[in-house]
Amino acid sequence: MASLQDSLSKFKKQQEKCQSTLTSIAAKAGSSKASSSKFPPSSTLTPGNAKSPAPPVKFSNDTDRLQHINSIRKAPVGAQMKRVIDLLFEWYQRLENVKGHVAGSQLRNSRRAWTPQQINEACYVDINANKAVFDSLKKNPKVNYDGKQFSYKSKHNVRDKSQLIVLIRKFPEGIACIDLKDAYPSVMEDLQSLKASGQIWLLSNFDSQEDIAFPNDLKPAIKVDDDLKQLFRGIELPLDMLDIEKDLQKNGMRPATNTAKRRAMAEIHGLPPKPKTKKKKNEISKRTKLTNAHLPELFQHLKP
Repeated sequence: MASLQDSLSKFKKQQEKCQSTLTSIAAKAGSSKASSSKFPPSSTLTPGNAKSPAPPVKFSNDTDRLQHINSIRKAPVGAQMKRVIDLLFEWYQRLENVKGHVAGSQLRNSRRAWTPQQINEACYVDINANKAVFDSLKKNPKVNYDGKQFSYKSKHNVRDKSQLIVLIRKFPEGIACIDLKDAYPSVMEDLQSLKASGQIWLLSNFDSQEDIAFPNDLKPAIKVDDDLKQLFRGIELPLDMLDIEKDLQKNGMRPATNTAKRRAMAEIHGLPPKPKTKKKKNEISKRTKLTNAHLPELFQHLKP
């Protein structure tokens, strides 16, 4: 940092010295021109030899760029890391050989790997000169370093829709969509496409409003404990769908139906509401198959 500041100060001094030299040269040239104009030679008065005055010499003003670079390199480690990670995250289109493609290759979005020198030229973060930034980047979970180049590392290495559905099927318990957002540019559109085609389910968490992708596949065998089965079968559901939807919302789930809206639309169009069905009690009669026939006192009250 000190060497850069010294270079800036030296550059400013050289610029001021050159500017003063040019000013003195221009002043001398003006005075000599004024004195020589009293007795101008006849050849200089012809229109063909008349010339416009030369424009003043200007140096390229590079001070702003150097100050910008200096401010970046003096920034905190976190700010410099963000510039580098944003650079690594960028997508580029390149031709890749694809098996079965007609032309043999097609444009694909991909991220490139960067050397420390290339990173310095692209975003002015000098990784080699800042050990804290270098070590932090190597430890960052979003950065991959192979010993020579840095590249972006997404949580799941998928590049298109076909690889995406294969990944989701490996997670029958669901995979968070937020973990897939940085996989490739059109991943969120592909998730909606897979949902529309019925290959996956997208269910949102009521608290965080984040979607969870589930494979729509009945093949995977999921083992459920007997205690959980008994608990599930022992829950008595409300008869009214409105009560069911309220219970779902209380437990942090978003109902797939909207009974209140459906009933309001039915009233507008004059459709009669469906009558509530009463739950029948399971009563034992003589026609019921008995498994405890060795205890006849339990069945004295049977209906004929």
